Amino acid sequence: MKRLSDLGVGQKAIIHSFEKDDIFIKLMEMGCVPGEIVKIIQVAPLGDPISIAVSGYNLSLRLSEANNIFIEEVV
Repeated sequence: MKRLSDLGVGQKAIIHSFEKDDIFIKLMEMGCVPGEIVKIIQVAPLGDPISIAVSGYNLSLRLSEANNIFIEEVV
């Protein structure tokens, strides 16, 4: 299973699940729920944070947060 942090700019995926329970609620409140389509919009020059489009808006995530999100890549 791939992680959100593995995707490049412009790639889309469907959120499958989360690795850690402690960040699960925070991510759900921000619109990152299983079944939602997420797209990588931008990556900071040093690689952290990343900007994603999810649930109709743009969201910035740290790579450590994105690393906890398991995804299914959309072609």
